[in-house]
Amino acid sequence: MDWTEFIGHLGSALSSVTFMPQVYQTWKTKSVKDLNLTMMLIVFISTLIWIAYGIGRGLLPVIICNSIIAVLSLVLIFFKFRYGAKKEVI
Repeated sequence: MDWTEFIGHLGSALSSVTFMPQVYQTWKTKSVKDLNLTMMLIVFISTLIWIAYGIGRGLLPVIICNSIIAVLSLVLIFFKFRYGAKKEVI
């Protein structure tokens, strides 16, 4: 593994964890009032495009990172519908 591949995997790992605190916070509090559904859908669609690009170019860091982000954004979208249907207490 050369340094550019290492940097790619490191960047991929760091990008992948960006949604984890939000997923945990939303799961813990069951509060979705501050989650923007449009933004989450854009993130999900863009990750699918990046996955297709990564597959086409054979870029494993791009595929891994965006697959993880796609799953985490789907979890947040699920939470938005699951917990958003309930009346939130302020």
